[in-house]
Amino acid sequence: MRLEKLRVPFSYLDRQFADMDLYLDDIKELVKTGDFTIGAPVGEFERRIAEKSGIPYSVGVASGTDALILSLKVMGVAPGDEVITTPFTFIATVGAIVAAGARPVFVESNESFLIDSSKIEDAITDKTRAIMPVHYTGNVAEMAPIVEIANRRGLAIVEDACQAIMASDGGQPVGSMGDAAGISLHPLKNLNVWGDGGVILTRSEETYEKLRLLRNHGLATRDKVTVFGQNSRLHSLQAVVGIRLLEQMEWITDERRSIAATYDEAFSDLPEFIQTPPVRPGVRHVYHLYMLRVQRRDELLAYLIDNGVEAKIHYPIPMHLQEAAAGLGYKKGDFPVSEESCNSIISLPLHQHLTSDEVQATIEQVRRFYGK
Repeated sequence: MRLEKLRVPFSYLDRQFADMDLYLDDIKELVKTGDFTIGAPVGEFERRIAEKSGIPYSVGVASGTDALILSLKVMGVAPGDEVITTPFTFIATVGAIVAAGARPVFVESNESFLIDSSKIEDAITDKTRAIMPVHYTGNVAEMAPIVEIANRRGLAIVEDACQAIMASDGGQPVGSMGDAAGISLHPLKNLNVWGDGGVILTRSEETYEKLRLLRNHGLATRDKVTVFGQNSRLHSLQAVVGIRLLEQMEWITDERRSIAATYDEAFSDLPEFIQTPPVRPGVRHVYHLYMLRVQRRDELLAYLIDNGVEAKIHYPIPMHLQEAAAGLGYKKGDFPVSEESCNSIISLPLHQHLTSDEVQATIEQVRRFYGK
C-alpha cells in the first residue's frame, strides 16, 4: 500500500481524549466536593508526580512558565542579577528570567540543541546569580560540568525541564541535578492537562516550603502572609486530569522513544541530507520533539505539508535575534551554531498516538523528497 497521501497529524489531542467520559466522571466527583482551590487532587498529583519523577518534592503551579519564574525567585534572583541560558529555546525560558527581574545572558548551543557547557564560564560576571540549562526537545543538557561550575562559583541552577519529564542522564532524572526544575503541563507536552499547568521539582524541603508560599500569595494561613507571593495555583481540575494521565507516562515515553528509534534507523543512510537528533550515551531522551537538521529545510517543510505530513519548525528565530531581545545588545553572528540550527531544523510528527502507517508515511515522504 502506498502511504504518501495519508494525513499525519502533529497534534494528538483528539485521539488522546476521544474517550473523555473517564475524565468527566473524575471531574464530576471534584465538582461535588467544591474543592477547587489547591484542593485534595493537587496534593495527590504532586505526590504522584514526585514519585514518578524520582524527586522528593513537587509543587503544582499555574504554568510551566510560572514554574521557572517562581524557581528563579526562590533562588534569590532579583532585579540587577543575570541568569545564563541559551538562545536556542522557546521564549518562556527567557521570559521567565525577565519576569524575575533579571537580565538574560546567552551562551551558545551545541549540535544537540543544548547549551554548550564549555562556554558558560566565560559568560559569568559578578552579577550572575543562576544558570538555567534547557533540556530542549526532551534531551538532557550536559549537567555534570554545569553543576561543577555552579558549585565552584556559588550559583543556583534552575533546570528548564518543561519539555523533559521522565528524561534522565546516567539514571539521574531531570530535576535532581539542579536546585529546582520547571515542568510544563501544556496540552501539547508529554504529560498534559486541559489547559495551562506546571510543576516545580526540587530535592530541597526548604525550597519546597518556600515555593508553596510563593504560589499562593505568600499565605501561611488564611490570614497570615509571611512573604509577598503571587497567584500561581495549579487548578484542582487540571490536577484531576493529570492524575489519570500520570498512569500512562511509561507507555507515553516508551512509544515516543520507539518511534524516534524507527525514524533514526530510517534516515541513517542519508547523512548528506539529514542529521538525526544527537544523544549522549546514558541519556534517556523523551522526544517531546523529534527535531532534525536537514538540507533544503524550507522546501522539505512545504513538500511534507503539501503531502499531508504536518511537520513544523521549533523555532525559526533564535532568542537573541527576536525583537523583544533588542535591548540586550546581541546581534546576528553572535551565536552561529544556534542561528544555523534555526535555519536547518524541522520537527516531524512524533507522539504516542501515531499509527505505524503514519510513521511509515512520514518516512516515505522524507526519503522521496531527497530522491531516496
